[in-house]
Amino acid sequence: MRELDQVIALRLDSGVPLVGQVAHYIIAAGGKRLRPALLLLTCGALGYHGEQRFNLAAVVEFIHTATLLHDDVVDDSALRRGNATANETFGNPASVLVGDFLYSRAFQMMVSAQNMRIMQVLADATNVIAEGEVQQLMNMHNAALDEAGYLQVIRSKTAKLFEASARVGAILSGSSPEVEETCAQYGQALGTAFQVIDDVLDYTGDAAVMGKNLGDDLREGKSTLPLIAAMQRGTTSQRDLIKTAIETGGVAMLDQVVSIVRATGALDVARLAATQEAQRAITAARQLPGGAHTECLIQLAAQLLRRQS
Repeated sequence: MRELDQVIALRLDSGVPLVGQVAHYIIAAGGKRLRPALLLLTCGALGYHGEQRFNLAAVVEFIHTATLLHDDVVDDSALRRGNATANETFGNPASVLVGDFLYSRAFQMMVSAQNMRIMQVLADATNVIAEGEVQQLMNMHNAALDEAGYLQVIRSKTAKLFEASARVGAILSGSSPEVEETCAQYGQALGTAFQVIDDVLDYTGDAAVMGKNLGDDLREGKSTLPLIAAMQRGTTSQRDLIKTAIETGGVAMLDQVVSIVRATGALDVARLAATQEAQRAITAARQLPGGAHTECLIQLAAQLLRRQS
């Protein structure tokens, strides 16, 4: 991860001062670096130790960071990772344009790998993520969204880059198509579990620990799994209240919504869905060669269910 940070710092360099300033601001804000870590762990599990793994891990992080910059503008978010968002600090135009810079820099870097398969995977993933963002935008304030529609969005918007990270690690390692697919399944399941737990934390977490405002999903009119499950399990009046909150972005109703989500057992439904995805990831990881890196992949999926931020 130290090698990764060195590559990130080197490749953020730009002759335009504001580009570097905004990019360094959001990268330095921290984050879990889960996607590049996933790529590096997959390489380790499959025995690849070449330098290109650090370059492509940085590519994955740049793509992710670009989506965050654009997301925060679209969602009008003011807080991320406990700090003011880049758009809050530098304005929307700078955030959008620096996000574009990070996308284009990522594509410059992936060319250096001189591997068309890797370029295809990352280009396709970036396109699917963009489609997922548009799907989510279309679903804003849509209280009729069901679990299948919700999963379609998060598998595009969030899980796709996890999937691509693990798949690229397998490709770098020269693995068979079967092993590559196993790694991709691990990444998709891990990313899906990660997002479901993230959506649970929006109604149960500690804002100081999470580094973002609780109830942001409701304010943005997002129908996440806790709300979908609560509407399925609640009374008519409870369902109507949540429907109104989603359609209006009714943060004033947050306390009532949280009470309903807890009373209906919706959080347990969401946690069970996350547990099933985490178990799917563990099952996939156990098909990889044994060793410290594979064990870390297994533990990563298991510990995901206990995350608080």
